[in-house]
Amino acid sequence: MQLNVRDVAGIFNISEKTVFNWIKHRNLPVYHVDEEYRFSRSELLEWASVTQTDVTSEIINAPDEDPLLMPRLDEALQAGGVNYSVSGTDMASVLDSVVQALNLPGEADRSFLYQVLLMRESLGSTGIGDGIAIPHVRNPIVLQIPSSMISLCYLEQAVDFGALDGQPVSILFTLISPTVRTHLNLLSKLSFALSDARFKTVIKQQASRDEIFAEARRIEEKLPAH
Repeated sequence: MQLNVRDVAGIFNISEKTVFNWIKHRNLPVYHVDEEYRFSRSELLEWASVTQTDVTSEIINAPDEDPLLMPRLDEALQAGGVNYSVSGTDMASVLDSVVQALNLPGEADRSFLYQVLLMRESLGSTGIGDGIAIPHVRNPIVLQIPSSMISLCYLEQAVDFGALDGQPVSILFTLISPTVRTHLNLLSKLSFALSDARFKTVIKQQASRDEIFAEARRIEEKLPAH
């Protein structure tokens, strides 16, 4: 929790006064540390996703990160893959199908991962609205894998995920990373991408894999040069 009010104002491109207003009236997640406000980057990302609040590319950057080691959004999507017509009639069966579809090494404990996803949903829905969910947002999934990945799954039928807007979910992004830092970096990029109208339209239209990867590449190239 290293972010202060000024950092948050930059992330959302708002005034510091507006940050205080959001704390009071929009439940912006905040902590009091030594009589000062401090914010968690991952919780801000989740809040922005759930409330459909636009973020700037500033949320991608963290002072202790080596940008050359951070995963690219398009490469992570290619590593995780795009899966169509994923089966399931409720949240539990859908998550089981998602775990089975993940492009994981043979030694990965899929049963454990499934239980982690179920537990995360019991703490609060990862449905962010508009029929989209990002399972396991606040507590990063860290596994022994060579590189980070984002798996995009389209469901055969929409299911209730308890999203705040009440809409059933038919699109799921699942992030798997070898470190917490790379997870948060990818989550930042995905949140930024989902605030981009063109990217979101391609996702909602269930476009081809090549079209989705191309849009992810466009988003990656929109980010500030390191």
